[in-house]
Amino acid sequence: MTGTKFDLENFPKGTSLLRNSLLNKGTAFTEEERDALGLMGLLPPRVTSQETQLVRVLGNIRRKESDLEKYIFLTALQDRNEALFTRLLLENLDEMLPIVYTPTVGKACLEYGHIFRRPRGLFLSAKHRGKINEILKQNWPNRDVRAIVVTDGERILGLGDLGVDGMGIPIGKLSLYTACGGIHPGHCLPVILDVGTNNEALLKDPLYIGMQHRRLTGEKYDELVHEFVMACHEVFAGPLIQFEDFGNRNAFRLLKRYKDKVCSFNDDIQGTAAVALGGLYAALRITKQKLEDQKILFLGAGEAGTGIGELIVSAMVEQGLPEIEARKRCWFVDSKGLIVQDRKNLSEHKIPFAQDHPFLPDFLSAVEALEPTAIIGASGQPGAFTKAILEAMARIHEQPIVFALSNPTSMSECTAEEAYTHTQGRCIFAGGSPFTPVAIHGRIHVPGQGNNVYIFPGIGLGAISCRIKHVIDEMFLAAAKTLAARVTETDLAKGSIYPPLTGIREVSLDIATAISQIAYARGLAEEPEPSDIKAFLKSKMYDPRYEVYV
Repeated sequence: MTGTKFDLENFPKGTSLLRNSLLNKGTAFTEEERDALGLMGLLPPRVTSQETQLVRVLGNIRRKESDLEKYIFLTALQDRNEALFTRLLLENLDEMLPIVYTPTVGKACLEYGHIFRRPRGLFLSAKHRGKINEILKQNWPNRDVRAIVVTDGERILGLGDLGVDGMGIPIGKLSLYTACGGIHPGHCLPVILDVGTNNEALLKDPLYIGMQHRRLTGEKYDELVHEFVMACHEVFAGPLIQFEDFGNRNAFRLLKRYKDKVCSFNDDIQGTAAVALGGLYAALRITKQKLEDQKILFLGAGEAGTGIGELIVSAMVEQGLPEIEARKRCWFVDSKGLIVQDRKNLSEHKIPFAQDHPFLPDFLSAVEALEPTAIIGASGQPGAFTKAILEAMARIHEQPIVFALSNPTSMSECTAEEAYTHTQGRCIFAGGSPFTPVAIHGRIHVPGQGNNVYIFPGIGLGAISCRIKHVIDEMFLAAAKTLAARVTETDLAKGSIYPPLTGIREVSLDIATAISQIAYARGLAEEPEPSDIKAFLKSKMYDPRYEVYV
């Protein structure tokens, strides 16, 4: 890249430059740059291009014997050269996404304290209470933070409470904000709120890197979270805050508290909902049916499940179905059975989906009695979509829709092979983690991956570029429609209800455009409205090719 003027007098030089991952180019520094920036003798003499560097790192990663080793290699690359890391991801997303995110990131989080090399982001604990504003101002080197992903580590993927070891999730998500949404890595900040852990193994592990006490709850917990949110809003002038992998007891509460106060959203509730609805829209192009005619049965009634349900209800209402009727199209089974009105002590987020129906104790009996057109797994219960359940779905419908969205792969309700095999290749399948194509009855089925990476980078690009004050529910509905529109007839013919990842930046740009249009229409954007929103957003996207400094 050229055209940018750099203040060389105040530019990092020598070893400081080589240790700056946002500016380092390694062996790609030119002779002129080496001379001007104090790099002579600090690098091997031959100048190589970024393309040559890509060949080297790609060869190195492919020689690694395990996905965890590949994850560690990529983490080290990111720590020394953000541009090269991002370009590697962007140009090899099918291969790298399962490493930097699900499923390998789950394994990395389980081992995080044992493979820990170098801190990245901010680690804020209860002992920092009253000092968070000061820490953000004095200790984080960049004032221009625009995207924050924060977790307290209580519900990491389907793996449960991993405490500070859950830091791999914010780091991984933000790397995808950059690769898939074009957000400059210097504008990103991963954060872990260390409020303790109730994981007995971590409390006893001498290599655990977090505070070894049980989780804060109640007022002390709320005070810490509130201090953090308000400090970010003040110090960084209103960045986007993505809440990630909080437990059910806090996730819904925090979303309700902050979504109308600061620019924020919960990816597990809202991002998952948008990607699932987008897949459902695409699936219905195969079945030639309408959304409002579906009966959808969910396994799991936590953040993901009820988040999907709420967005589906909104979509049905938009199509003209009364809300009370739309809710009758969404049924939920949790760990205790079918959610019905006669059940006592239902959580607040489950009550709107409590149906007037006799109680049923398990998912199979619910499938048999309700005859749903689609089943959606968001339970974290591996193998929960049994052969009997899948066969029942195939008996009830010619083209049953089966979404096994729990991740990582080890937590999936069924595999793609199981879904296709037990439905005689007739189901429309999507998983939360990637699955390889399946050959059955002479046909190759390409399973779709309902990965939130299709949604949150685009939300981030629009929110940051147009300085959107609040991320509203309408935007996720628009994101789902936009995602579905990117699925071609060729994709559908293969059985895939999501577009290829090779076009992820175009998907993100389209979603960013759609939500920005809503923001301007609703008076929620602080950036002056450009004449061409899409062109404006595209101009803001980070290009990982090297800058020329001299």
